[in-house]
Amino acid sequence: MARKVTLIAGDGVGPEVTGAAVRVINAAGGEIEWEPAVAGSGAIEKHGSPLPESTLESIQRNGVGLKGPVTTAVGTGFPSVNVALRKKLDLYANLRPVKNLPGVETHFDDVDLIVVRENTEDLYSGVEHVVAPGVTESVKIITKAASSRIARFAFEYAVRRQRKKVTAVHKANIMKISDGLFLEACRHVAQEFSTVQYQEIIVDNLAMQLVLNPKQFDILVLTNLYGDIISDLCAGLVGGLGLVPGANFGDNCAVFEAVHGSAPDIAGKNIANPLAVIFSGLLMLRYLGLDSVADRIRAAVRRVALCRENLTPDVGGSSTTTQLTESIIQALN
Repeated sequence: MARKVTLIAGDGVGPEVTGAAVRVINAAGGEIEWEPAVAGSGAIEKHGSPLPESTLESIQRNGVGLKGPVTTAVGTGFPSVNVALRKKLDLYANLRPVKNLPGVETHFDDVDLIVVRENTEDLYSGVEHVVAPGVTESVKIITKAASSRIARFAFEYAVRRQRKKVTAVHKANIMKISDGLFLEACRHVAQEFSTVQYQEIIVDNLAMQLVLNPKQFDILVLTNLYGDIISDLCAGLVGGLGLVPGANFGDNCAVFEAVHGSAPDIAGKNIANPLAVIFSGLLMLRYLGLDSVADRIRAAVRRVALCRENLTPDVGGSSTTTQLTESIIQALN
């Protein structure tokens, strides 16, 4: 029986890369019934909102969504759809696996990191205001409940995936109360998982250590802002955001998405890299219990990527979006 999944194509290159992911998943026998929904700038004209209620209802009804990139204006415009989606559906855990892909040249080989980011609070709570002309204030909100919840997610994921170590990332040497509370929650949860090594690191030191020797880390658990920044840094270790998947988990539903932007400058040119959405689709398939389908696609991508020319220009190849997609589908056979 086909499983129904909400499909949000997104803005810019979104329809191209999500279309590629759908083709690959269907060709691999994913047995997914796709329910189209809209979000982002393209939704405003039709629905008067970048995140219509009908889209939220679709995800809540199906329990699973696959989302392409949506436009987020800088400094002006509508609020971030990504942040709003996570808040409204309480998708509190953001998961970003970071792993090398054959055929993509990088400074490091055998990078295999998991970034676990708290998704609902911190400076991304949106509590900010003008104090006086020329003076603004943003409030960093850290709670014991949210910190404990994301720490538990990280440790439980480590146990399920047989990972060896969880590292809590903080700046508690300066923000002793807020980041101190996050650390306290992580330490308390760590005591319940004796088979998983636990350590802590200050966020600026982590940034340096990652570019010196990323292999020393396994799973990183971070508050929202640090997680946003560090996950992009980690993506750079393996070739960029076009290769890194993302997943957002709540207790009742999950949304899988590319973590890169909508890239309007290359929209319609058939050169966008679809691998981030395809890899996000693999996380979705595993969430649905379709591990064998995910394994087939992963193996096909790796076979195709061994010939660098098969990749898109952003990672040193010369293929179009369509050519890469068709190569992967052929490699499934």
